[in-house]
Amino acid sequence: MILKMTPKCVLFDLDGTLVDTAPDLGLAANLVREEQDLAPLPLSDYRPYASCGARGLLKVALGISMDDPAYPQRKERFLVHYRANLSRNSCLFPGIDEMLTALEHAGVRWGVVTNKVSELSEPLMRDLGLTPRSACLVSGDSTPKPKPAPEPLLLASKLVGVAARDCLYVGDDERDILSGRAAHMRTAAAGWGYMGDKPDPRSWSADVILDIPAELAQLLELRRAA
Repeated sequence: MILKMTPKCVLFDLDGTLVDTAPDLGLAANLVREEQDLAPLPLSDYRPYASCGARGLLKVALGISMDDPAYPQRKERFLVHYRANLSRNSCLFPGIDEMLTALEHAGVRWGVVTNKVSELSEPLMRDLGLTPRSACLVSGDSTPKPKPAPEPLLLASKLVGVAARDCLYVGDDERDILSGRAAHMRTAAAGWGYMGDKPDPRSWSADVILDIPAELAQLLELRRAA
């Protein structure tokens, strides 16, 4: 792996990159199924679509799309259940805490850019102890256009005070890489994430592909302080 820059700031997607939120998203989807007198589905059915939000999860849970007349009501019920169980079983992916600590000890600032709306992203970050550590949080409603538009990443760059060209963006979905490239940032595909409905990150044209979080610290030649 070669990254032709040393980032002054590393920005991360949230769901599927820093945090495994699939258990609580799947729970919310199954509670919607329960309201329809349907049996729960296994988490493995939901996990690949956990980065796709209510749209993707309800497609799996109920087989409905956004143009279905029942979609708005089902989405609202999904969100009610998700808000009530936001951090019940969600947790950092293995190796994430150590990787963030390595960045911090090396003096590299990090932040979060997610399409999750602020009413969900802010309490989740707080519940997992990430808020005081993160240099910024840009949510899906922080800018008029969410990812894959470049605006959220450009806002993060401005908030952190680091030029976009000096930032690296790490995400588990192709839209993360598209957004990063549009913002003229270097990009890394998080191979441990959900990968959406396009599971081969080699087709995304990311600058690097990371199989595990520790590879980021290795790539940047960071070492955790003893």
